[in-house]
Amino acid sequence: MLAVVIPCFKVKKHISSVINSIGTEVGRIYVIDDACPENSGEFVRKNVSDRRVKVLFHKVNLGVGGAVMTGYQEALKDGCEIVVKIDGDGQMDTRYLAKLIDPILRKNADYTKGNRFYDVEHLKSMPTRRMLGNAGLTFATKLMTGYWSIFDPTNGYTAISNTALSRVPFEKISKRYFFESDMLFRLGLARAVVKDIPMPARYQDEKSSLRIGKVLFEFPPKIILRLFKRIAYKYFVRDFNLGTIYLVGALLFMFTGGIYGGYHMISNYINNAEAPSGVVMLAGLPIILGFQLLLSFFSYDLFTEPVEPIQRVLADVGFVDKKMKVVRE
Repeated sequence: MLAVVIPCFKVKKHISSVINSIGTEVGRIYVIDDACPENSGEFVRKNVSDRRVKVLFHKVNLGVGGAVMTGYQEALKDGCEIVVKIDGDGQMDTRYLAKLIDPILRKNADYTKGNRFYDVEHLKSMPTRRMLGNAGLTFATKLMTGYWSIFDPTNGYTAISNTALSRVPFEKISKRYFFESDMLFRLGLARAVVKDIPMPARYQDEKSSLRIGKVLFEFPPKIILRLFKRIAYKYFVRDFNLGTIYLVGALLFMFTGGIYGGYHMISNYINNAEAPSGVVMLAGLPIILGFQLLLSFFSYDLFTEPVEPIQRVLADVGFVDKKMKVVRE
């Protein structure tokens, strides 16, 4: 069964039209009122007669991530096979829902997301601030998650299989602005296959939730911490491979060259002496070699992005998902 999760916060103006645009292929629609000051959830209860709709309420605002997690958990309990997340502000075109879920239905992906940057013509309607913010965040997210082939990480139009969803640690995922990026990080740790689905940007009179100040001050520490976690899990805890050798060699050579060169640079400055060419070479060569090894590490990391969906792997080996059974019970 296909389900749709719609987090609601100040979307009373658009929520009815969003629900009405959802096709009959969807069996469940979960509307989560995230302590909305406009009482969007109550508005849906009184004005939307669609029997597929189930309204859930938060007593306090948890952010978009918290609202989506509530919807995800409810969908798992109801045994939904694929869960699509759509915003309630009318920004996401439900006509692309079929394209979004198709790779998951064919077991070619565990998680799909919209990509508004695929067609240059579609970017004309995107505000410049959003475009620049998304471009910068995209590179940081690639580095943090290991999903080098994706773009537009803040795109909230997503679909996920129940197999992948059952492996997401709901309690650990960031509940606010960092939600989409953190979701990709967690899926990366689970070795889920993520695919972008090209679709146009669609903007009406909604206000952007992307705040440059929040991104600049909140995101970098979270990205750096998760980058270190990913590298530790992938190259030291779960496996020890060629990428590990590249990385350790890079750090060793660059650190050694930096310390050696820094020591002699300070010493020569104090003694007012010029550095011998041999010292320069001994300091420079390890740094250059280390940089080359670092490039080799990133090249290795790029080509080890997950390619076999979790749901296909488990199906091939006849794996019984015990966690899923517990959730459904």
